[in-house]
Amino acid sequence: MDEKDFYKVLGVDRGASDEEIKKAYRRLAHEFHPDKHSGDKDKEEHFKKINEAYEALKDQDRRAQYDRFGHAGAGPGPGGYRDAGFGADFQDIFGEVFSDFFGGGRRRPGPERGADLRYDLEISFEEAAFGADKTINIPRTADCTACNGSGARAGTQPTQCGTCRGAGQVRFQQGFFSVSRPCSACNGSGVVIKDPCNECRGAGRVRTAGTLTVKVPAGVDTGSRLRLSGEGGYGERNGPPGDLYIVMAVLPHPIFRRENDDCICEVPISFAQAALGAEIEVPTLDGPVKLKIPAGTQSGKILRLKNKGIASVHTGRRGDEQIVIKLETPTKLNKRQKELLEEFSAISGEDTTPLRKNFFSKVKEIFE
Repeated sequence: MDEKDFYKVLGVDRGASDEEIKKAYRRLAHEFHPDKHSGDKDKEEHFKKINEAYEALKDQDRRAQYDRFGHAGAGPGPGGYRDAGFGADFQDIFGEVFSDFFGGGRRRPGPERGADLRYDLEISFEEAAFGADKTINIPRTADCTACNGSGARAGTQPTQCGTCRGAGQVRFQQGFFSVSRPCSACNGSGVVIKDPCNECRGAGRVRTAGTLTVKVPAGVDTGSRLRLSGEGGYGERNGPPGDLYIVMAVLPHPIFRRENDDCICEVPISFAQAALGAEIEVPTLDGPVKLKIPAGTQSGKILRLKNKGIASVHTGRRGDEQIVIKLETPTKLNKRQKELLEEFSAISGEDTTPLRKNFFSKVKEIFE
């Protein structure tokens, strides 16, 4: 390759636009950078030629001199290129290529949206079923009103950092190229506060505790999430606030449990109630109601109470309450009770216990 032909070094035509030359340089600088080819002298030399060519062609006047007089017309001195290989323009373009790796440039102060916040809210089983209004306290950080978020005492202003001259970054040489790092004197802000605000002590932000009433809709369950737009963290420098997410945690109930929109309640009854039938009082979310137990009810039987369950959070329609019958075996029998049960057992036939009869008939068929 003719090292004097800068167009060939960059791989572009003589009629290439400034943008095409810049793109070609950016691509080649990334490809041949010495940091990617440690110890490869040929790659390092070619990298210098790439920079030399771009310095000559990036400026219209220098490019015109080169086109007219060749390499001699683009030599060092006024109007010529710099053969340092790490000119200011190289730093700008190389910064674009590797900005993510090295942290990029300082963000200029401007409005910033507040953070989204999460609040875990514990509610009772009944509050989840019917909905409720809950008052919560949300600690947030807001711009200090005394200094309007600047961090400087009223009547004063932050001053430009003398170390980075307001850039927020400082450059230093690392091997063959320059690296930018956040300025330690101003923590990358580009300004220093000589007279800090008494309220926020120079931070520009203060903690606040706001009270908020949350309307919990009927039918929510553990893990249900409510989004309250604009109720999150306050924005910085007059930026919009974030959102608040309320995450529900429903406390367990001593006698009820939930299954979708149905409410489940296990109710124990006596042997006599199950055998003879009875009318008993059972609890519901709306209060106690009468329930008829049919004669011969077996343990585990489910009796439904329509529309006594939990409202659907989507439709508002209530589920049912499922009464699960649990037959309780009597304990601590006195002498007379034992005598009666023994007499009952003696006069009972298989017809009074059809489930038991069916079970042992199957057992007999298996083992015969």
